[in-house]
Amino acid sequence: MLSLRFHGRGGQGAKVASRILGTAAFLEGFYVQDFPLYGAERRGAPITAFAHISEDPIMERGVISDPDMVVVMDETLLQDTRAKPLSGLRKNGVILINTSRTPEEVTADHGVEAQVVTLDMTKMSLTMLGEPILSTPAGAAAARIVGIGEESLKEAVENVLAGILSEGEELDENVKLALSVFLAVTPLDITTVEALPEASPVIIVPFEPAHISSPTINALGNSPLRKTGNWRVFRPVWNREVCTKCMACLARCPDGCISLDEEGFPCVDYENCKGCLICVRVCPAEGIERVREAQVL
Repeated sequence: MLSLRFHGRGGQGAKVASRILGTAAFLEGFYVQDFPLYGAERRGAPITAFAHISEDPIMERGVISDPDMVVVMDETLLQDTRAKPLSGLRKNGVILINTSRTPEEVTADHGVEAQVVTLDMTKMSLTMLGEPILSTPAGAAAARIVGIGEESLKEAVENVLAGILSEGEELDENVKLALSVFLAVTPLDITTVEALPEASPVIIVPFEPAHISSPTINALGNSPLRKTGNWRVFRPVWNREVCTKCMACLARCPDGCISLDEEGFPCVDYENCKGCLICVRVCPAEGIERVREAQVL
């Protein structure tokens, strides 16, 4: 049985990517599971999705803590001490990373002991779809690596996205993107070593009255410590020569990350700006550009 774990951010399509892979494997005749794990369900927040592929009935349930393959849809997650996308990866496993860097560069930076595959899925989706849609290329690349056939992938993309996309042209473009990614990746031999789990003692949890067993939390909230700026794929950048100081961006920012400087121009708190780009869409002067992040924050 192959176990895969997808790491992405809310809105990037980790759930859909795992569904595309699972559907393609099912069409090939395998037993499959695919399911997501949501946190706060906020756009940009780290989320995880999972997929099992097996020739035999799958009796396991629950999250995958020791995957054979990890798909990292946002390179900045490699620096996230809470997401930890590489944790539990089995020896000789595979890591597929959405990045413009080479496998050698990623291996050197993160000390990875696994087969590393890199592909700039963001660039490919921007080129072919005009938007950074990662579900289709991530699912297609994973399917190629594990050895799923091209026709099964094509049918899976059509089946999964038919209920999501409203226009047939968008579906056709996603199929083209999936096949382009499929052909750009080379299948790999995934031969992992699974360690025998250590026995754990059985813990009996007694029933106690609420005033005894309920936790009391006295510590201060730690939300300000979570710098959500590393959730971005794109950052908004203002053109002062075009800006009319209308403050539409300030009024519509859902996180209060935009303020005014001494000259009355908008300025943004990039440590906490999640890159929702609502400001870009509401600017009447079209004076805000979306710029892809060039480095891991």
